[in-house]
Amino acid sequence: MEKTPRYGNKPYQKLKPYVILQYLLRETDENNIQSAEDIKAYLEEQGISAERRSIYRDIDEINLVNVMLEEECKVEEAKEMLLNDPDGDLNFVVYDKHKKGFYVRQRHFDLNDIRLLAECVYSAKFVSEGQAKRLVDVVCDFVSVYQAERIKHNAFLADRVKTNNKSVLNNISTINDAMSRKLNGLPHKPEKISFKYLKYSFDDLSKQVERRKGEKYIVSPYQLMINDGNYYLLAYSDKKKDIIPFRVDRMREVARTGEPREGDEAFYRLDLRNYSQRVFSMYRGRKARIKLRFIPTLLDTMIERFGTSNAQYGRPDDRHYTVETEVEVSDQFYGWLLGFGKKVKLMYPVEEQEKFLAYVDKIRDAY
Repeated sequence: MEKTPRYGNKPYQKLKPYVILQYLLRETDENNIQSAEDIKAYLEEQGISAERRSIYRDIDEINLVNVMLEEECKVEEAKEMLLNDPDGDLNFVVYDKHKKGFYVRQRHFDLNDIRLLAECVYSAKFVSEGQAKRLVDVVCDFVSVYQAERIKHNAFLADRVKTNNKSVLNNISTINDAMSRKLNGLPHKPEKISFKYLKYSFDDLSKQVERRKGEKYIVSPYQLMINDGNYYLLAYSDKKKDIIPFRVDRMREVARTGEPREGDEAFYRLDLRNYSQRVFSMYRGRKARIKLRFIPTLLDTMIERFGTSNAQYGRPDDRHYTVETEVEVSDQFYGWLLGFGKKVKLMYPVEEQEKFLAYVDKIRDAY
């Protein structure tokens, strides 16, 4: 019969400081304290008996060990530092005299740091919703459950188009390996990658289908970059003899080929700052509800720009699709629209058509 581990006269006493620390890390912050009685009750729920005085001693030892680790000093030196710290500024676990309870004081980061990290994860369109939740759970382990609840609630207020591709993080890892000059501690020559590329289908806007009927793309990867919440790979295309951007979240079955990378000259001629400004443009202006008519090959572009939750798509005939949505109209928006030429037409409202034509006339007058 298995015996219960015992230390002294009571079971699990050597586990007690660790259990107390984990409990305080999870349940406390500057606005939420736990009294010695609360801690005692929690320990008893776990099958660990404790007295109030022993809880105070355990917390003193927690603070002692924390100073040793932070200051990289010996036990006696840490004790001396704590004795010369009457205000308790060095304490990791703090006793609040007014609220009569303990809480963990974080010094390695600010609550706003964790909130910012969580919001960055949520805003990243290349991370699926499930992955975003899991990553934010990891980040929120550094704060109390009360702070984590507020962070998760506030961060989810943003409505963003998220990828359905759950293999994005694996894709990024494979691409980085392919571009690396050192892999697993050994020299490595950058190599090409292969992948299938996805696009939206009008038959089901919630899913993506493979381009080129599933034929694999083979490119030479050079640079990963993030723009407007999306992860892009800049890669040299042998077919087009140029550097092309690919959306990482639209790549599937990414694999290293073992073939040497090509296109060094094309990439190193590239001014990345100028390239990103030229390729990834953003704009702000007055809000207006518009309707655009466009050719079917631009469906991906429209969905990536306007999403699906607040936009209505239609198919008036075999040669065109339409999208009705709210946009921020500005000269930059008109420039974006103009870039499609006859492939996109602004259908309504009439006043926006007139303003767009005036914008075109203004450009023509400049010549």
